[in-house]
Amino acid sequence: MRGFTMILVVAYHVAEFGFVESEKISASLPFLVLFRMPLFFFVSGFLAYKASWEWTPQSFLLLTWKKLKVQVLPALVFLCVFLVVKGKLPFADGFMKCMHSPTKGGYWFTWVLLQMFLIYYTVSALSQRFGKKVEHLIIVALWLVSVLACLTLYLPKELGDWYESDWMMYSSFYETLKFLQFFLLGNLVHRYWEGTQRLFEARWFFPVLAVLSFLCCADLFKWHLLRGEWTNLPHTLAMYTLMFIVVMCFRHYAAHLTRQTLVGRSLQYIGTRTLDIYLLHFILMPKIPSMGKWLNAHQPNFLVDVVLSVSIAMVVIAFCLLVSNILRVSPVLKEYLFGRKTSSNT
Repeated sequence: MRGFTMILVVAYHVAEFGFVESEKISASLPFLVLFRMPLFFFVSGFLAYKASWEWTPQSFLLLTWKKLKVQVLPALVFLCVFLVVKGKLPFADGFMKCMHSPTKGGYWFTWVLLQMFLIYYTVSALSQRFGKKVEHLIIVALWLVSVLACLTLYLPKELGDWYESDWMMYSSFYETLKFLQFFLLGNLVHRYWEGTQRLFEARWFFPVLAVLSFLCCADLFKWHLLRGEWTNLPHTLAMYTLMFIVVMCFRHYAAHLTRQTLVGRSLQYIGTRTLDIYLLHFILMPKIPSMGKWLNAHQPNFLVDVVLSVSIAMVVIAFCLLVSNILRVSPVLKEYLFGRKTSSNT
């Protein structure tokens, strides 16, 4: 599922930066953006929970240092490479402009994911002394708070321009507030996996998800019945419903996505190299603005739009994996650029 999501991420960037499509009239961009990043953070939160993990000062520092090394150093290195290869401004100016942007020139994901891990580690370490049940309840409460935080992000009249402050720009915490809820939700789903599976298997659940997602997307892209800050309601529901539809589809077809199948092996391989692909794909992204002009002139054409974006994305991912494998020849680069130590013979 993480490999599938990585394909969607690259396909979105192909359409946005490679084809230079207009998101206002694109048939695929507004739809794909609804669930691609929520799904990515959901998977990260799901994998972050380890039932047998014991929190000690040593284990907390070990995990924190590991995440700092994996999430910060590689992103800074590849951002600098990107600015040298594709930057239009002088290097120093381009670097400071990226640092002052919440999206960090596209490399915001590692910053934001690091913040989510640090929040989660801190809360889990502090709450574990009260027992697992209390820890679960605290994570539930934090998830509810994060949902409320996200729902208020689109109310500039009430909140003012706090989200444009320097610390929000440099830290990318604005993006953290938007997506933390999905990281925590994935973590909760893992904690309550048996109950979640019973919910997935309920006959009414998937039809309700499908109807809600259709109605929310229809209002967002066609009807526009809810305006102003109220558009955040169908937007948020669409993210949740579409994300769970993808999760349920992967669970339903799990037998076809094992390492014994070509599709399963391919998606799992991409899923284990998501950091490599994410860091490299901005540098290897082709520029095909003529494709974007054609798509913009023939919208709406969702099928052609998605097929073209995904096809080019697969080529970009293939080259990312090629470059990654070349760089991984060096144990030093493998560890410090992609956070993977060379395996011992044992």
